[in-house]
Amino acid sequence: MTAAHPLLQRLHELALPMGDYAVFGSGPLLVRGLIDDVGDLDVLVRGPAWTAAATHGRIVRLDAYDVDVVAVDEGALTFGRSWGIGSFDVDELIDTADIIDGLPYVALRHVVAYKHIADRPKDRRHLDSLRAAGLLEP
Repeated sequence: MTAAHPLLQRLHELALPMGDYAVFGSGPLLVRGLIDDVGDLDVLVRGPAWTAAATHGRIVRLDAYDVDVVAVDEGALTFGRSWGIGSFDVDELIDTADIIDGLPYVALRHVVAYKHIADRPKDRRHLDSLRAAGLLEP
């Protein structure tokens, strides 16, 4: 099961307050077995989860995306209060997250929207994986 992935285990160990964070980016695809691996884990946070994450890492400015994130384990996990690509309502993404193996993941419809906006080669591959799994129309 993908929940055994080291980055997901590490996130679980941080014991952030439930209801105030959700895994975004490629993590929701990983946990569902739609992709095999991720290089890092991107997590949206608010309020108490931001404060808790900050105790485990350091705040870093990502100028390219105009956001501050908490980088944990040298950026293997990043926690942000906003998303630098596209226009997403962080509260909605967190509030509508799917709980899988005890961790919250942004719903696939939002991940698909993000992957379309980012449109990098890896995003196109991820969308192809969703199509192959029958979760996205051809």
